[in-house]
Amino acid sequence: MDKDVFEKMFQAYYMKVYSFVMSMAGDVHLAEEITQETFFKAFTTESSAYRGQSEESTWLCAIAKNLFNDEMRRRKKHTDEQPETDSGADVEKAVTDKAMSFQIHRILHSIEEPYREVFELRVFGELSFREIGMIFQKTENWARVTYHRARLKIQERMDA
Repeated sequence: MDKDVFEKMFQAYYMKVYSFVMSMAGDVHLAEEITQETFFKAFTTESSAYRGQSEESTWLCAIAKNLFNDEMRRRKKHTDEQPETDSGADVEKAVTDKAMSFQIHRILHSIEEPYREVFELRVFGELSFREIGMIFQKTENWARVTYHRARLKIQERMDA
């Protein structure tokens, strides 16, 4: 890939890729690392790797998602088992929280854009409404309204 083309791609998509990774990772340092690796991989792969069948941002986010998943597998492999809890109530709470989290993620997967992305950026990415508005090139108020509508959609589907 030509250096000038790569520089333009980096400038155009860095924040979008970073925000996407941040919504998954929830960790600034990990998100920065994965984003850097994403652009490095895009720059160093053969020019035939990007076939133009999707937008460049979609291709970059797919690379980022794969790198993130690889990192999570690597971390899981290297961590010890979680310590046992002392009480049955703690176990029950952990199972309930895990089940609730899984249900929310399942519902999020089915919600249309931009609701899903705005919700993920706010909750997992911990971005302000102003920052979310800037990402979408919209107003802070648009981000607030979209986030609250996403919450309502999630709540409706959880109650169903």
